[in-house]
Amino acid sequence: MENNFIFRNINFSLKEGEVMCLLGPNGTGKSTLIKCLTKILPLDEGTIIYDGLEMSNLSTEEIARGIGYVPQAHFSAFPYSVRDLIVMGRAPHLGLFSVPSHKDFDLVNESMETVGISHLADRPCTELSGGEQRLVLIARVLTQQPKILLLDEPTSHLDLGNQIRLLRLINNLAKTGLSIIMSSHFPDHAFISSQKVALMKEGKLTGLGSPDETVNEENLRKVYGIDVKIKEIKEGINRKICIPIV
Repeated sequence: MENNFIFRNINFSLKEGEVMCLLGPNGTGKSTLIKCLTKILPLDEGTIIYDGLEMSNLSTEEIARGIGYVPQAHFSAFPYSVRDLIVMGRAPHLGLFSVPSHKDFDLVNESMETVGISHLADRPCTELSGGEQRLVLIARVLTQQPKILLLDEPTSHLDLGNQIRLLRLINNLAKTGLSIIMSSHFPDHAFISSQKVALMKEGKLTGLGSPDETVNEENLRKVYGIDVKIKEIKEGINRKICIPIV
């Protein structure tokens, strides 16, 4: 019986401080690929190399110390405070019976300030909006002090202002040396916050390269099945935008 592969011929690398935007239609496997990169889902074939080592040989704790993952959606049934939920990100660095130290809580405060949610520190996480929950999850991952950050549709549930603030945050984190892979449904995001773009369709990479090389009208038509115009905006903005043709 022939195997039903979710992916075929997926091959890419990520440099230190590089941001890659993963684009593609619903159901093409973007979230599944990200979960494979965290070892949440195991590979049947192929190899993932992290820091010169095969990920299949690394423990969950070793992976969590180096790779941070923010899923599309997460909900806590328990009313932890935002501060207490974020400090859980320090778990990979603590012993089995250890408790967070002052240093750990200093990292929590730093992460909350970085993401802009310090005012939510004592709020029960069950009382947050969807967008606020997303920012809390990102802050929690930052306390892990990872080398690689995997963001599955990080701007979902965020209003326009918070989308742009988050994309700016991604740019700033990359400048510190953090490597980032983010999936998105908005091709415009590739022009704002990435040096590399991977286009996915039907489990394959149909394009891989810089935003200017990869995000073009022909490729977007093939991937999304609609006509798209790409316009370059000058006037001090100096950025391309994608306009779907209705």
